Amino acid sequence: MTDPEDRNQITEPQTALLPPGFFRNPVHFLAFGFGSGAMARAPGTWGSLAAIPPYFLLALLPVAAYWGMVVVAFVVGIWLCGVTARNLKVHDHGGIVWDEFVGMWIVLGFHPETFQGVLLAFLVFRLFDVLKPWPINWFDERMPGGLGIMFDDVLAGFMALASIVLIEAWLFPDML
Repeated sequence: MTDPEDRNQITEPQTALLPPGFFRNPVHFLAFGFGSGAMARAPGTWGSLAAIPPYFLLALLPVAAYWGMVVVAFVVGIWLCGVTARNLKVHDHGGIVWDEFVGMWIVLGFHPETFQGVLLAFLVFRLFDVLKPWPINWFDERMPGGLGIMFDDVLAGFMALASIVLIEAWLFPDML
């Protein structure tokens, strides 16, 4: 006979059904990126896309206020993601996408607000977030809790940003 506690463990985080009323909790609703992380396929991609409209609102702020909001979103995200992961009994449930929001806001915060700029930021961020090259994978495997959930995407955001700056410097040296 199976232990009742074992039945409550979610073993397949990408396909696990969410408990009834899950999104009534505002912590879960935010951690799942306003519900974008609940998509059955590619929740990280949907979460990254869902981060773009709030970015345009944040971009209206003065630069210091924008970065202050990104820092607050990171710190609050550590708690949001940690609580949601504990409640779901999964370290980094695929639907938790608040980390994608913050990672995208890092790339977008340094990049032009053009359609092409946003598209490039999205594509390069997703590349780093999905492939998780070193050191992203190192931190992803070793950092526990909400900080671990958040940190690898923040690092992916900075690595995507660095890549975009290098690509643009190579392609458009006169623009720097």
